[in-house]
Amino acid sequence: MDNAKLISEYGLPLEVELSTQIYNALQGNVVEEIIKMAKIPFSDNYYRSMLEGHSFKVEEGTLSRYYNIFNEIKETLQFTEPVDFYITGDPSVNAFAIASQEEGEPNIINVNSSLIQLMTDDELRFVIGHEMGHLINKNATLVKLINFVFPHGATIPITLQYKIRLWQQLSELVADRFGYMAMPNLNVCISAFFKMSSGLDFNKMDMKVEAFLEDNKKRLEYFRNDKGINFATHPINPIRVEALNQFSKSVFFNEKGTSKEDLENGMNELIEILLKVRNTELDSNMAKFIATAGLIIANCDETISENEIDLIFSELSVLEIFPKTYLEDIAQSDVVETFKESIKKLLELNPETREAMLRYLISIALADKDI
Repeated sequence: MDNAKLISEYGLPLEVELSTQIYNALQGNVVEEIIKMAKIPFSDNYYRSMLEGHSFKVEEGTLSRYYNIFNEIKETLQFTEPVDFYITGDPSVNAFAIASQEEGEPNIINVNSSLIQLMTDDELRFVIGHEMGHLINKNATLVKLINFVFPHGATIPITLQYKIRLWQQLSELVADRFGYMAMPNLNVCISAFFKMSSGLDFNKMDMKVEAFLEDNKKRLEYFRNDKGINFATHPINPIRVEALNQFSKSVFFNEKGTSKEDLENGMNELIEILLKVRNTELDSNMAKFIATAGLIIANCDETISENEIDLIFSELSVLEIFPKTYLEDIAQSDVVETFKESIKKLLELNPETREAMLRYLISIALADKDI
């Protein structure tokens, strides 16, 4: 099965959609041609040289045990592209994959020595499967474009920032699925998560998987209730663990398991946590005010101009990853009632927002330059 079919079967629809949106926003086809014509050096050449010179290459004649494990995973995941595996002396519990950017060059997967020492062979299978999932999903191609258009230190537009962050987190969940496919044992996968997050051995701590999953649900409730936001490239562990738990119980592994539709619904509930870019009641009501006030004021002349819509989207983009969808949902509700409720709540929570609200109303009124 080729990479595209693997992602179509086991990927997340929103991750694919965001990848396309980001690629188009960056004018990916144009940028790729520029990179090609300019003959810009590839970063994988640098890493390959570093690994060849300072790390240990996993080959059949030298590290046959790990060579066999790693290549068994390739066969299990039906990944046919060549991969060079390395082990690097490093105290951090980590592994990474680097996609080949030149024809004929193998991909790279590096595993730090501390991870090798900490993980059992089966736990290592999950980790390597995860990294291979990134190669299958071609994540590096989009990351390369993002880094070219917005080099280190450059300011990325806020809405694009949010979409890139969400895409990165979803791509990790997709990679976790490939990790599970490489080692389809939930206990082993959870043990690997536990070791990576705590540095401790799951079994030595006498942790029970059932108790761990139950505690994990409590941690998820903390984030569901607007108590925290994760701006990192990786989703929080409670989401990753529950996502794998749901995936393991699906029809992908048991013909009587959870249907694909129910699995998607369960994943959408988890993704809702990742969609948050606000974490206070004030922010939530401000988003409602911006949307409803914008619709009411802009529609006073019974037509909403492009300038007015752009201004509403611009203000909402600070609070919502998908401002257009949010505005459309608000427009289907009782706009006037939501408007009144948001004002009442905002003034209760922080009376000083009155001035900001008035400025916004005026800016909407003037946006179409027609009073």
